[in-house]
Amino acid sequence: MMNKKLEKKLDKAFSEYIRFRDTRGGFGRCVSCGAYKDYGQLDAGHFINRKWRATRWHEDNVHAQCIPCNRFSEGDAAGYALYMLDRYGRDKVDYLRSLSRTTAKFTDSEGELMLLDFKKKLKDLTKRV
Repeated sequence: MMNKKLEKKLDKAFSEYIRFRDTRGGFGRCVSCGAYKDYGQLDAGHFINRKWRATRWHEDNVHAQCIPCNRFSEGDAAGYALYMLDRYGRDKVDYLRSLSRTTAKFTDSEGELMLLDFKKKLKDLTKRV
């Protein structure tokens, strides 16, 4: 099982990557309400709750979401669902839902690899800007 300190680092790196991936010029749209927000006003919002470890760090399950929708409106599940269906289609949404219910126990080694991968992806994105 991955240690909590590593999990926290992984969450932070993943969040930075997702928010940068989903913004252009420092601004992006909330997947739930469509509001155009500054990078600092966006979270990495999970379509399927992050408590489900199999999809916690799955890139198709997490997108830029404004803080009010993510933190105070329970993720605006209806708005997020519409976005997911429009972007990925029903099959992908069903796949993510199914995947989320599988057992996933990540080791420290796997966590370290994911951390390095998301840091590299973020670095690659910042080179393009």
